[in-house]
Amino acid sequence: MGAMLPAINMSNQPENEAFLFIADMHSLTAVHDAEVLRKNTRMVAAAWLALGFDIDKNVFYRQSRVPETTELTWYLSCFMPFSRLSNATSFKDKATNISEVNTGLFTYPMLMAADILLYDADIVPVGKDQKQHLEFTQEVSRKINIRYGNAVENSVLVVPEAGINDQTVTVPGTDSRKMSKSYKNFIDVLSTTDKQMRKQVMSINSDSTPLEDPKNPNHFMVDIYKLVASDAQVQEMQASLKAGGYGWGHAKQAIYEQLLVLFGDARVKFDYYMNNDAELEEKLQIGEAKARKIAVLTLERVRSVMGF
Repeated sequence: MGAMLPAINMSNQPENEAFLFIADMHSLTAVHDAEVLRKNTRMVAAAWLALGFDIDKNVFYRQSRVPETTELTWYLSCFMPFSRLSNATSFKDKATNISEVNTGLFTYPMLMAADILLYDADIVPVGKDQKQHLEFTQEVSRKINIRYGNAVENSVLVVPEAGINDQTVTVPGTDSRKMSKSYKNFIDVLSTTDKQMRKQVMSINSDSTPLEDPKNPNHFMVDIYKLVASDAQVQEMQASLKAGGYGWGHAKQAIYEQLLVLFGDARVKFDYYMNNDAELEEKLQIGEAKARKIAVLTLERVRSVMGF
């Protein structure tokens, strides 16, 4: 809801060619179990495909299968001041326990910059929490252009712009905080059974207002429903809550049923890809071949101007 579906909608616009990837190398800053990393990678790949990302029109790949990414990361790191990376929010949030912060987390913004600059990206859809990392990308690409380029601003590396959608809302979790796996307050709409998903929906926090009494029509549970239901359905739920005789259990059941409608096909496709490794691998390798063709050209351009 927050990232994948908006990105797919943007990629479907005729004028856009999207490069979407699985950030498996980024995940190594936190995930040090090889089997978990492989499983997570497969699940993310299956999710993008199940939700309808068009890999024929666009480019879909694993970050780790484009080795040019790490080479460009090194070049970029040599132009980014230590003090600037020290101010990265992703680093500062963990720096209170510095002994547990690995170097990968510190240089994370330069790996992200390489992911963007390697493909001459014009627009990068990011949430507000990633705006700083994109600013780092803009800064380091401009430094290199000034040092090695000519009068044309984008002569070595294309300086990207942020595509921030101010209409994007925070998806509330089952406890009203931002939905996040780290908070364990999420609803898994793809990799669970119907029974398991219903259990997650039924765990949404509510209050003890008696069934027959009126209830708050602006409860965060209604915000969740708004993400999956039509305006008419939302208005009907709000009217029922205000009128009384309609319980939170009814509201949760409505959310569950709407999730089944919205993601029914995707759930079937996700299960298919998770049980067909060979086909999943084939689709990833197609995207990786396309990605490398472009990455190699960009890296040649950078290596040439730097003297390699």
